[in-house]
Amino acid sequence: MKLLTMVSVMFITIYFSGCANPGIVKMSPDTYLLSRADHGGIFGNTAKLKAGVIKDATEFAESMGKVAIPLHSNSTPVYPGHFATFEYQFRVVDKNDPEARRTSLTPRPDIVIEKKEKIIADIKTEDVSKKKEDLYTELTKLGDLLEKGLLTKEEFNVEKQKLLNSK
Repeated sequence: MKLLTMVSVMFITIYFSGCANPGIVKMSPDTYLLSRADHGGIFGNTAKLKAGVIKDATEFAESMGKVAIPLHSNSTPVYPGHFATFEYQFRVVDKNDPEARRTSLTPRPDIVIEKKEKIIADIKTEDVSKKKEDLYTELTKLGDLLEKGLLTKEEFNVEKQKLLNSK
């Protein structure tokens, strides 16, 4: 009986030590990950799990005199043979950083497939910024200005001659 109890205690210890939460993991100079599992099974509290993770991330940032900015979160519910989990990625920035003013979680796909291939293309475009409008359009505009009384007959003739000389 004593051997069975020792084996049971060892099994339980090994099982739960393998499920230990890794704590805050540094992913880049200012980006961190905090992941936690709720081992309460059907009696666990997913909302409390999430709130605890976010609270710990905030306290971690505050311990450095900074602010935690959420980047991404992912949770899995409890189901037979699986504990509820919550993963929280956050960036730690100075309190006066523009990112610290307003934060939001951006939905991101679980899987991103990138296809990178080099494409060589000879693309020729026209420079439309220097393209002059046709003579008819320009003369029509001048005529409208003359009709509206914005140009005198003499100014109209001077501008008309400039257009005719430039074409």
